[in-house]
Amino acid sequence: MSRHRHPRTIAVTVMAAALGVFGTISASTTPVALPATISASTTPAAPASAAPTHAPFAATSRHPFDDAKYWSSIFDDPARDVWQKPADVVAALGLRPGMRVADLGAGTGYFSRYLSAAVGTGGTVFAVDTEPNLVARLRERAEQEHTANVTPVLASFDDPRLPAASIDVVLIVDTYHHLDARLGYLTRLRGALKPHGRVAIVEWQAKPLPVGPPLEHKLAREQVIEEMQAAGYRLVAEPPILPYQYVLLFEAP
Repeated sequence: MSRHRHPRTIAVTVMAAALGVFGTISASTTPVALPATISASTTPAAPASAAPTHAPFAATSRHPFDDAKYWSSIFDDPARDVWQKPADVVAALGLRPGMRVADLGAGTGYFSRYLSAAVGTGGTVFAVDTEPNLVARLRERAEQEHTANVTPVLASFDDPRLPAASIDVVLIVDTYHHLDARLGYLTRLRGALKPHGRVAIVEWQAKPLPVGPPLEHKLAREQVIEEMQAAGYRLVAEPPILPYQYVLLFEAP
């Protein structure tokens, strides 16, 4: 699959807010059949305060994340803790010692130590990313933080490259809107889950916010729910724990 590299003239405020790391996934050239629950019809123009309607299963943002040093300064900014609440997000996952969890779009490893502590020395954290420079950073961070149970994974753009039927929980923070051709991707992801495994998606509320990406990059929670249901998942919880993002927990069959 080809990459769509945007020039680095993107405004710093936009890049700093786009906290997902699958931004270089290219647009699919294969038509995707729409499920009956997602309309492909033309809708009236939305007011300026509302997020636009997006094509089902298509990425809304594509730009590179290969500068690990730069993105470390953004993703790991202590100010992020105030609104991202990493400890609260991980607590909502219901992890137990010995579990295997995947951080899909792990970036620079912002969530790594929280997930590592939650699953304990007998568990495993697969820190997954498509950017080789970020995967190298994930390895360095695991060594620095002495989180021996964190395993960095270099994923493909269309495949998370996780072991089959082995993952208890997948965490996807600020990354879902970067994934392209999502129906196929989410179906492959389901194959990595244990029976009744869960997927937690944290994405930006589709309205103007003091932090986050441009409005046109955001996905309405209703679209995420419809897409996940089309891929065979069931919504089981929606903890109201974050000020600017929704948190959706899904279960696989």
